[in-house]
Amino acid sequence: MPIAPSDSDLCEIRRREGHLEAATAHGRRAVALDPGDAAGWYNLGVALYDRLEVEASIACERRAVRLRPDWPGPHFELAEGLLLSGRLEDGWREYEWRWRLPGVPPLVPPAILERSRQAAPRPWDGSPLSGGTLLLVADQGFGDTIQFARYVPMVAALCPNLAVACSPDMLPVIRSIPGGHRAFTAWEEAPPFDAYAALSSLPGLFGTTLRSIPAPVPYLRAEPERVERWKDRLDGLLPRGYRRVGLVWAGRPTHGNDRNRSLKLERLAPVFALEKTALVSLQKGPAQAEAACYYGAAPLVDLGPELESFADTMAVLTLLDHLVCVDTAVAHLAGAMGRPAAVLLPYAPDWRWLLGHGRTPWYPTVTLHRQPAPGRWDEAVRSAIAAVTGRALTASGRPARR
Repeated sequence: MPIAPSDSDLCEIRRREGHLEAATAHGRRAVALDPGDAAGWYNLGVALYDRLEVEASIACERRAVRLRPDWPGPHFELAEGLLLSGRLEDGWREYEWRWRLPGVPPLVPPAILERSRQAAPRPWDGSPLSGGTLLLVADQGFGDTIQFARYVPMVAALCPNLAVACSPDMLPVIRSIPGGHRAFTAWEEAPPFDAYAALSSLPGLFGTTLRSIPAPVPYLRAEPERVERWKDRLDGLLPRGYRRVGLVWAGRPTHGNDRNRSLKLERLAPVFALEKTALVSLQKGPAQAEAACYYGAAPLVDLGPELESFADTMAVLTLLDHLVCVDTAVAHLAGAMGRPAAVLLPYAPDWRWLLGHGRTPWYPTVTLHRQPAPGRWDEAVRSAIAAVTGRALTASGRPARR
């Protein structure tokens, strides 16, 4: 006979299904029945995080860490709770446990370290490295790379001979950082190096707190020649004198939280009714097909098929008046470029957006529009429209007249 799942297992199963109340009920039952089971506390903590009961989540993960100090899962979930609640210094320390999570590859392939064995490359500790070469690895997703790219000039001031390993998609981003840093996309191109560090470890290495987040925005800029080409293209497509608003309504489907962070284009219907506004879709991936079914008063131009790289996206962002988007790489790109952006956030957001604020210290030109409850996008969309137009919406869903 099949073994029935435990309450701890059911906690995680129900959480993944989006049934958070049932998930927490199973989790509480699990830890009541067996207070010494680290897995029960861990799963309950994850479910509580999704309910935005962050302090309770942190307490559960701390309990799991005490029971199983070497288990990376609770450490990483603890990091997310600490970072979300603004306790960055403590959060960065726990964040380093991500390297021990199952399936996470080493930062630098062993063969590359072996090739540089004469230099005895070591993890960088943040100290000056004036005579050697430092390898920075853009180790996480597109948004993370864009967010932490702000640290590259700070690193270069300590280690002038700098090389950056990144994905081909991120190459235009790294190359747009002032300083002309060497970047490559294949390990075979890596130069000999003396030390190495993950881009996502830089906030911790620099001891970043809420008050010391480096925000020299803009720290990314589009190529002037590309901007000119896109200007000619948009001027020929869009009505003269209209407000230009970019749209991105979905992230990559493979993202672990995509079910909560992405939405359907039709959920942005109040944006479609804005007067004297032209909409510009920057959506890529499978959700791009939804633009073909658009029926709204505001004209919409779908640029998705024409955006060949982030270099194109950066150029188009330069030419828009505002961006309305979900939590995906384009939101980070707009923020890093100092462009106005209204970001729609799920009820339990990623840690970097903190709790309860309408602004973010990471990106001064970005406004945050949060779901008041899981799955409820309408209020967030109306709030984003108010940010775009400078006017709150009336009961009919239209911007109030001055």
